[in-house]
Amino acid sequence: MRQAPAFKDHFSAQADAYERFRPDYPPALYAWLAEQAPARHLAVDVATGNGQAAIGLAAHFDAVIATEPSAAQLRQARRHARVEYREERAEAMSLAAGSADLVVVAQAAHWFDWPAFVAECRRVLRPGGVLAIWSYARIDVEPGIDRMIDEFSRDVVGPYWPRERRHVDEGYRDLVVPFPAIEAPPFEMSADWDLQSMLGYVGTWSAVQRYRVRNSRDPLTLLALPLTVAWGAGRRHTAWPLVLKAHRC
Repeated sequence: MRQAPAFKDHFSAQADAYERFRPDYPPALYAWLAEQAPARHLAVDVATGNGQAAIGLAAHFDAVIATEPSAAQLRQARRHARVEYREERAEAMSLAAGSADLVVVAQAAHWFDWPAFVAECRRVLRPGGVLAIWSYARIDVEPGIDRMIDEFSRDVVGPYWPRERRHVDEGYRDLVVPFPAIEAPPFEMSADWDLQSMLGYVGTWSAVQRYRVRNSRDPLTLLALPLTVAWGAGRRHTAWPLVLKAHRC
């Protein structure tokens, strides 16, 4: 049996910040996913992090199992009567075969042993069950601010992104799902954020964390002043278009 690679934990050390500064997925996304599922008995949120997607799915399913290999992330997870959290890896879920109506992965599929995960989804999904994965990379505020954040991501912390992050930048094109595709409408996250919320969000990037560790200084100091000038006072509408891939088993 092929041994799964070691779990690469890029987020436990910043679990609290991840909970505070990551935007919420749109409720319409969960409603659409529930409509695609063959039933609404059980949804599974893999690599749940702080439980954001699990809580959203709980509005539509009788039960949600949310798996996460990071104990630190699970300590920050949001609680809900219909959500059960399990500390386990995506490639080895403690679920009965054919038990899940829906399996989702929100902004995490690029970290997996992809062939092993797909095989595990084939095992746990019931006939007609749905696998949906989504990610986001682009930030839409206004062109000058967007360009500033893109340049920071590329030129300052770019060398510190884990290699798996390329899947996000490429829109998950190489994460092949061997099930029939379901055409999905466009979705995006949005928030009205102040400057500190945006800097807090950028601070949760895995590349920023790795830069801090390797250089013993914070790269956000290179972004904070020009971004402060460009941002101005008050809040700005911020959007993150989602890349969504949905497939029926």
